[in-house]
Amino acid sequence: MSQTAFLLVILAGLIHAIWNIAAKKAGGDVRFAGLTALIMAVLWAPVGIYVGWEIVPQWGYLEWFFICLSGALHVLYFIVLLRGYRKADLTVVYPLARGSGPLISSTVAIFFLNEHLSLLGGFGIAAVVSGVFLIAGGPKLVQSLRQTTAVSDQQLRVKKGIFYGILTGVFIAAYTVLDGYAVKVLLLSPILVDYFGNFARIAFLAPAILRDRRQTLISWKREWKYALIVGGISPISYVLVLYAMQMAPLSHVAPAREVSMLFAAIIGGHLLDEGDRLQRIVGALCIALGVIALGSF
Repeated sequence: MSQTAFLLVILAGLIHAIWNIAAKKAGGDVRFAGLTALIMAVLWAPVGIYVGWEIVPQWGYLEWFFICLSGALHVLYFIVLLRGYRKADLTVVYPLARGSGPLISSTVAIFFLNEHLSLLGGFGIAAVVSGVFLIAGGPKLVQSLRQTTAVSDQQLRVKKGIFYGILTGVFIAAYTVLDGYAVKVLLLSPILVDYFGNFARIAFLAPAILRDRRQTLISWKREWKYALIVGGISPISYVLVLYAMQMAPLSHVAPAREVSMLFAAIIGGHLLDEGDRLQRIVGALCIALGVIALGSF
């Protein structure tokens, strides 16, 4: 991975951790997802228009198909993520989502996109996944999986966190591979892939938003500050990752994104006070080693 791609991933990781903490604190649902999509469409309109003024009119069915499919996958990802944040702790859902997603997408990239993984790269992926496992709870996750019944509210929250974290990871893998193909093979602009995907997201979310307009307005009045943070900075994070994908193999970029766990473990653990800080720090160090391994070739 080039130094430029590596630095893009590091910066994207910091931004990603910040907006996920804001989403967790919002406690929103599909209405929150719709509000963030609207904010992104309006706030980033000057950039989208400037970059796409001459390019977008030349798009055909194939380009729009990928844009719409990407928007649908991002909607499903965000809705599942938000539901996980309402049902469980961020320090369970977020690490599992971030860990399972790149593991799946890297595997797909290696077997289906003809990317090659070195021994050092394999060590990096293993270290990242191990670190995520520790941050998510380590042995407690295994114990929760073995439990046939939830004997406490905390165990129930952990089990729900495991389910929604892994399901979120599946959608992360899906949109990562799809968008990686769009920018690497179809040579679509990362900015345009992310920006015009907003309109697909708005279209998919509109029925749920309009079904109960009164409740939608109540939710938006309560959550608009968090939606502004997510809508304002999350596109920066993902566009940086897409640019990194153009410079480096997807199987390297996807796991390296887990540097966000370094920031989430420190910032999120402090703000949300979800415990096991020593274990999270050890997990974060594993992730750091993995990211360094991935960035060194």
